[in-house]
Amino acid sequence: MTKEPGERPSGPESTSLQEQWKAARSEVRTHVEHARGQLDQANERIKERTGRDLIIAIVIGVAIGVALVASLVFVKWAFVIFAVAAAVLGIFELVLALRVGGRRIDLWPQLVVGVALVAAGYFAEPWLCWVMLFVAVAVVVVWRFVAQMVARDGRRYGDVLADAMASGFVQVYVPFLAATALLLLRQERGEWWVLSFVVVVVAADTCAYAAGLLFGRGGRHPMAPRISPKKTWEGFAGGVVGSLLAGLFLGMYVLQVPWWAGLIFGAVLVASATLGDLGESMLKRDLGIKDMSSWLPGHGGLLDRLDSILPSAVLALALFHLLSPLAVS
Repeated sequence: MTKEPGERPSGPESTSLQEQWKAARSEVRTHVEHARGQLDQANERIKERTGRDLIIAIVIGVAIGVALVASLVFVKWAFVIFAVAAAVLGIFELVLALRVGGRRIDLWPQLVVGVALVAAGYFAEPWLCWVMLFVAVAVVVVWRFVAQMVARDGRRYGDVLADAMASGFVQVYVPFLAATALLLLRQERGEWWVLSFVVVVVAADTCAYAAGLLFGRGGRHPMAPRISPKKTWEGFAGGVVGSLLAGLFLGMYVLQVPWWAGLIFGAVLVASATLGDLGESMLKRDLGIKDMSSWLPGHGGLLDRLDSILPSAVLALALFHLLSPLAVS
């Protein structure tokens, strides 16, 4: 009996196709579950070693990265909002962390002058940014002294002085460094320089993390055991390779500078990123905390992700003035 075109199979033939389809679905499901199990096991091993949930960290990191790139490439003023919001959260985290360490820091004055300082990086003349830094530090320091005089609670002079110095440090570390990124953004083709320096720093961090997991297990060659026991020279080497490759590629094809200038760009930024990372690790160790906060799943706090980016902004601005004249138009 001949079947008409489009007629569905019936009888034994139909049963055979259904069995094949079920077998294929079962096999696919088995492979997916096996892969998921392996991924979960790997994630648990990484979480046990680093204290981070890798999957959540990757998802959040990618989401932030996409938003950052989109704001730089398509809507420059959106990055200004992004920077101001990051500075506000960073100030909040740092103030609370310093309070855990026994320092008295006034949050609201920090936020008000901090926002003004960051905004000056984009909307004011460059020299006014330095003036705003001086004003911001002066305001929070004087505010702390006045608040202590009003309190009259017998706090020791050494602690009062340490409180004032910590107050000034907050303004330099978070809003001023964020303002330098906006100073770079406002330059000609500045958005590409900001994007490039962020990508290089992220590449350095990512490659250092991967190399540390693969080759630095057990802390074979610790880099700074008293500051950050889990950081190894193997991880640093991976970070150097990643930043140099990223700097070379971005320098030639995005910044349009000679290949050797791209290597300089990557080398300087991996140094600043590493020092920034170690510097914040030392601060957290002194304060007796693991992370600046815990609101960002898989990452800790915002400053735990910006510890290598913020210090690099200053050097990225300097590299722009040194290397941008070499760009091929």
